[in-house]
Amino acid sequence: MRNLMVTGGAGFIGSNFVRYTLEKYPAYHVVVYDKLTYAGNMDNLKDVAERFAGRYAFVKGDICDAATVRKAIRKYDVDTIVNFAAESHVDRSIMAPDAFIKTDVYGTYVLLEAAREFELERYHQVSTDEVYGHVPEGASKESDPVAPRSPYAASKASADLLVNAYRVTYGLPVTITRGANNIGPYQYPEKVVPLFVTNALDDLPLPLYGDGLQVRDYHYVQDHCEAIDLVLRRGEIGGIYNVGTGAEMRNIEMTRLILK
Repeated sequence: MRNLMVTGGAGFIGSNFVRYTLEKYPAYHVVVYDKLTYAGNMDNLKDVAERFAGRYAFVKGDICDAATVRKAIRKYDVDTIVNFAAESHVDRSIMAPDAFIKTDVYGTYVLLEAAREFELERYHQVSTDEVYGHVPEGASKESDPVAPRSPYAASKASADLLVNAYRVTYGLPVTITRGANNIGPYQYPEKVVPLFVTNALDDLPLPLYGDGLQVRDYHYVQDHCEAIDLVLRRGEIGGIYNVGTGAEMRNIEMTRLILK
């Protein structure tokens, strides 16, 4: 793998992964493919464009646009797709589920078709632990069935199943990672930690759900990027890998830490 196309690379996790990859691998070239919706921001990549001008390129495009996807793959001789592009907020998916189905499901299909047509070396799908649904005790294993409970989780679970189907049906070399709750630089402020931080700075209430006893695994975004890189280089084709710290925290504890 030398020429990576990172879809959704102007977003929170994607931009961190682009930076991580270019810093770690001097021989790699990265093309960011991003629609630049509300969560995608070119400022997230400003330093990347300056520091790695010879090894970085940007294409504005929708992953649902097959012609633009194929054009980018041809132009930059892409051999690997890492797909971060997704609508990714549970509350937003409840209000407007159609965007999630279009981007997360149909968009994934378009990318898989392109990966098959160009016989790419690897297709990697960045997924979420939300696909497992409610887990009252213990932790989810990769072999557990998916049981999504929101349109967002259902769209990501559908994409995961489609990715696996392309491996079984067409022999496409795919891998999947399912990450926990990311925190870190460039995160869009609708997510819980940056939202609570900015509300606290502005002396506004922190919208904690219920009693705050919901349990979450928060991991630093750079750790997540390192895990994706590890799976790309050493993961088994067709493998699904959960990514997290294993150190869970109740939301009320997270809220008190932020307030402190």
